[in-house]
Amino acid sequence: MLNRIADELDFQARALDLRAERQKTLASNIANSDTPGYKAVDFDFTAAMQQAQSGGSLALARTSGAHLGADTTTPVAGGPLKYRQPSQAAIDNNTVDLDLERAQFTDNAVKYEATLRFINNQVKALQTALQSPTNS
Repeated sequence: MLNRIADELDFQARALDLRAERQKTLASNIANSDTPGYKAVDFDFTAAMQQAQSGGSLALARTSGAHLGADTTTPVAGGPLKYRQPSQAAIDNNTVDLDLERAQFTDNAVKYEATLRFINNQVKALQTALQSPTNS
């Protein structure tokens, strides 16, 4: 019973982490909309969530013997970033489509809020179940 509850809350926590990571990525795109040569990036939320659920991890490379060892079991934060294909070429080689980025940012923010509400409702339901008197 507790494993099912923990698994469900863990799933939602991972989704929340990925949504937050995607929000940072989209905000970075928006912030760099006037930077010449900036390439807009994003990641596939569904693929990243599947990878996080399957226990995917981010392998860190040590390029020098002087580097400290790292925990290689850290869950993948957002999966590999992919460059967006621009819908229209810009003179300065910037690939940020501000309208698209704003729409994606808003959509992700709504989904982030929905995930927070879902977690909140789950916790409230658990609290109610724990506080309910049992009929024995």
